[in-house]
This record gives sequence, structure tokens and C-alpha cells, in this order.
Amino acid sequence: MAIQTVGIVGSGIMGSGIAEVAAKAGHTVVLRSRKQETAQAMVAGLEKSLAKQVDKGRLSPEDRDAVLGRVSATDHIGDLAGCDLVIESVVEDLEVKRALFAELDDVCKAETILATNTSTLPVVEMAVATRRPDQVVGVHFFNPAPMMSLVEVIAPLTASEATVEAVTAFASACGKDPVQVKDRAGFIVNALLFPYLNNAVRMLENGTASRDDIDAAMKGGCNFPMGPLALLDLVGLDTSLSILEALYAEFADPNYSPAPALRRLVAAGHLGRKSGQGFYEY
Repeated sequence: MAIQTVGIVGSGIMGSGIAEVAAKAGHTVVLRSRKQETAQAMVAGLEKSLAKQVDKGRLSPEDRDAVLGRVSATDHIGDLAGCDLVIESVVEDLEVKRALFAELDDVCKAETILATNTSTLPVVEMAVATRRPDQVVGVHFFNPAPMMSLVEVIAPLTASEATVEAVTAFASACGKDPVQVKDRAGFIVNALLFPYLNNAVRMLENGTASRDDIDAAMKGGCNFPMGPLALLDLVGLDTSLSILEALYAEFADPNYSPAPALRRLVAAGHLGRKSGQGFYEY
């Protein structure tokens, strides 16, 4: 099916970023949050992002206005009824997501594809919460969505080939580079990335090297743009902990068992950049 109207559920930075990507690609976008003020705040964030691009000469004022004209905000889930694709980007809690998918299933037209932006959780668990499991997939954008080129398209056992291909085509139309992956915890990127990040925390705990030297070594020795501890702060330590817990629950691999220091920082409310303090202070 041709995807023209896209619904985004969730008021965080990922929801706003995906909305920007879809609207720039010419899609009509409906942003839904539980409160109208947070939905409007997402639009305000989008306006700010586009304004910066205009100031830097990357976007014309006319194109900015056209993008904004394709985006609307709402606190009413019924306004998603006519969307061809709905992407949820709410909290990484399986029960919350399952309840949302059941609600979307009741609200949306029969043809609507329902997608999750989860980074780790099993997509099939959300699919079976609906009466359309063949039309449920994962579509994992990376943060910041407007800048990152990769999108993981996750196919649970229940998804039809037509659904997977439609969402892959949508990601390509948005200028992204989609890869298809089976529904296993962590998919491709996080399954490979988080053992590395977790072991960097263990190395810091063990006193092998300092925080700054660990990050400098991986930047200078592997040509990574950011060291592992700084990257954990960017991702969010609470998000990182949740991803590791989900990976360990599925695979029982010691490399996925969260380092104690990571747990302690999250317990203290030191969540990285978003809280102003993590492995670094901001």
C-alpha cells in the first residue's frame, strides 16, 4: 500500500525527529500526545529545528513553511484513524506499548500498518495485542532521526511480506537506508553495540583506565566519533540499562548483564545528558 499519512505517538525527541523526517519527505503527519500542550511542544521543537536549518542555508523558508503545513498536533487518539502508518515512540515498557497497540487497533482503519520504534523489545508481543498481527512491524529510527541515515525494519514472525516491504519503502522514501532484521532482542545495532558499551563501564569500574582515557582510546584507536562512556550519556543511562536488561533476559549472555556502576548511576538519577550528569557533567 502507498503510505501518505503518518501518525506519530509519543512526545519525546524521537517522536519529533521522526515527524520531521516524514514531513520533509512529503507525508502528512499527525502528532499525538496524551496532552495537547505536549503535542504542541513537539511542533514547537520541530519549528526550532527547521529554523536552524534555514539560518544555516540548508532549507529555504518556503520549504520550511511547507513542512510545517503538513504537520498537525492532537491529544485525541481518534485523530489517527485515517493514517496509513502509525509509529509509536513511547516509553520502553512492554505493557504500555501492548496497551497502546490494542487501542490503536480499535481506532485505526483496517489497512493501517502499526509500527513500533522500540530499540530492543520483542515486536511480536505488540503484534499479538492486535487483531492485525500481519500488519505490525518494527521501524527503528536512530537518534537524532533527521541526521542518522539508518533505519532497522524488524519483521516479527507474524508480519506479512507486504507489510515489511511497505515500511521498507517508506523508510527509503524518507531518504533513509533501511536494513531488514528478524525480531530478536537488540536487532542488529544494539545487539552488537551494547556489549561494547557495557564492557567499557566494567573497565572503568575495574580501574583499568580513567573515563577520559577510555573514551580517548576508542576515538583515537578505532576512529569512533565518540567514546563509549560519552555515548552512554547521550543515549541515556536509564535507556541503556533497559536495553541491557532486555538483551540479558533474552540471551542470558554475561556480556549483556548490566555493570553495577550503570545501575548505581541510574538509581541516583544520573541519567546522562538529559539529567545534566552521568559519566560526565553537562
